[in-house]
Amino acid sequence: MLRGFVLGILMVAIQSCAVDPAGPNAPVVDGGSPRADGGVPDDGAISVEGRAIKVGGKAIQLKGVCWNPVGKGHQHPPGDDYAAFADQDIALMKAAGINVVRTYDTIRDTRVLDKLHAAGIRVIMSVYAYGGEPATRASEHVAALKNHPAILMWSLGNEWNYNGLYTGMSFNDSMVRLNQIAAAIKAIDKTHPIVTVYGEMPSRNTIEGMPDVDVWGLNMYRGITFGDAFDKWTALSQKPMFLAEYGADAFNAKLPGYDPKSQGTATRALTEELLEHSTANKGGVCSGGTIFEWSDEWWKSGNPSQHDNGGEAPGGGPYPDGTFNEEWWGIVDVDRNTRPAYEALKSLYAP
Repeated sequence: MLRGFVLGILMVAIQSCAVDPAGPNAPVVDGGSPRADGGVPDDGAISVEGRAIKVGGKAIQLKGVCWNPVGKGHQHPPGDDYAAFADQDIALMKAAGINVVRTYDTIRDTRVLDKLHAAGIRVIMSVYAYGGEPATRASEHVAALKNHPAILMWSLGNEWNYNGLYTGMSFNDSMVRLNQIAAAIKAIDKTHPIVTVYGEMPSRNTIEGMPDVDVWGLNMYRGITFGDAFDKWTALSQKPMFLAEYGADAFNAKLPGYDPKSQGTATRALTEELLEHSTANKGGVCSGGTIFEWSDEWWKSGNPSQHDNGGEAPGGGPYPDGTFNEEWWGIVDVDRNTRPAYEALKSLYAP
């Protein structure tokens, strides 16, 4: 959730499919032909068919996390922190049954991508989030990485309807920019679907106005339930959808104080609800989720060398306090100690 209080920082810092329509009730098989270790299959074309994201013709479910491993005293983007934390983070992710990570910056270090792929973890790779960059930057990233087997999908924007691509660009201008980029990516890579990440629920006109977007990622914070989100998406679109951000932070402003138990409670409840509406079930509309987030980020609300309270963001509010405590969202802390939220995911994804 790189938004709200941190937009000013991001404006500077981030510079750094064939579709085969299927009926909404067509059942698909969760996980396809999984690897022996439970990861995403290594081989086969990636495609979008109806509401399903498929690898080798088999539907996969995204059992994921948002990964932005900024270390103590550091600032976004992670840069060398990807490599610094890769071994420890990937081992913990694999143990929890996580099969995909979503990034907020582009990982160009192929050694990190090699390690993710070896663990059966695919990447929803951000290639354009900051409108201050030239539109051609996304195609440069895609050209460099499109043949790497860790790549699952390309991601454009992050809650761009809230932040105007972190530059205050208008909604319509943001759409025009992302459509331009999506078309350019399709021209050089037809093997990976394109995702755009939206804050809450887009309108039908917005969905139809972005024809080169294959999959929609929704960032959604509505407390301890998604409410009518799945019914609304069913009525809006036949395209695949996943929860690109959801969850709760581990600081409770009502106490006030540290409250990892409530974070774990929300993680379990929300992930169970997500799985109930999975495309693995007949009539399901959700291809999974990438919970926000893997590890705490100390850079967001004050001194990056200390754990601060505070921060705010638009779009609803997390359980139990309705307050976005920006430096406390990790299912592991900044030192990689696991929290009850990690154990909740592990019990659902790797029982």
